[in-house]
Amino acid sequence: MTTAATVIACVILIVLVMLAAAGMYFYHVGIRRSRKVFLDEDPALAKVDHPWEQEEEWLNSQPLEIIHIKAEDGLPLTGYYIPAAQPSKRTVIVVHGYSSQGREMGAFAKFYHEMGFNVLMPDNRGHGQSGGDYIGFGWPDRRDIMQWIRYLLQRSGPDMAITLHGVSMGGATVLMTSGEDLPEQVKCIVSDCAYSSVKDILTYQLKQMYKLPPFPLLPVTSLICKLRSGYFFGEGSALTQVAKTRLPILFIHGDQDSFVPFAMVHPLVAAAGGEKELYVVPGAVHANAYFVNKQEYVKRISGFINRYLKK
Repeated sequence: MTTAATVIACVILIVLVMLAAAGMYFYHVGIRRSRKVFLDEDPALAKVDHPWEQEEEWLNSQPLEIIHIKAEDGLPLTGYYIPAAQPSKRTVIVVHGYSSQGREMGAFAKFYHEMGFNVLMPDNRGHGQSGGDYIGFGWPDRRDIMQWIRYLLQRSGPDMAITLHGVSMGGATVLMTSGEDLPEQVKCIVSDCAYSSVKDILTYQLKQMYKLPPFPLLPVTSLICKLRSGYFFGEGSALTQVAKTRLPILFIHGDQDSFVPFAMVHPLVAAAGGEKELYVVPGAVHANAYFVNKQEYVKRISGFINRYLKK
């Protein structure tokens, strides 16, 4: 090998090593299970005292049942179940967002409970008390939601009506679930501030947080994610999944959301294969739509759900 060829080979090797190191860094920052310190510093997230945990007292006053099941791949999953005040065949699965957990969805659980629902709040894999050392961004989680649906059917029987409600990553999770072969007991979906795909949101955040283009870092990180966590970023598309479903979907998004940009909701609505409704919340930043106008938020959801669930 000539001197020039040796130099070129060394340069290529150095570049590949640097790319691999950068990919591992971004995998550990974004996908690996850990405390996400960067969320505390993100200006796109509300720093007001919104009540994600303000319903803790109400939650603690409920007969909260801690449930443990297994995912299809054997991963232990944990969820929190609150029975309706009166016997009910209506159940909602409330799915939390990135770096959150089921018990932090108490505000949503409370208004569904007041509407007469049984409420299930699962911890996604890589969150809360569920197993897993990585975050699935909704893609492997969609199969976990399928397991929770099976659990509910075994628990309560076939004569029931299930609603899926997710916020942020949870919103994307329920949309990704919509494209699966769901049982007829799943009647409708509410998706609040969801992203269109894993690739789209990571491309956006890479630019917002690091001022970097997606290539070549995103493909490298995606390959690492496939090897370590079992999925490519390109697989996790809510856009593709909603096109497969005929379930009615209520899309909710704040028009001031710059963490999962407001513009992402429009292609999702356009792609949805079933009946659909878009509720735009003026002035709401990311995951803050309910807290901006609680009364209107609940009114919209109640009106939507009652069209598809038996009273």
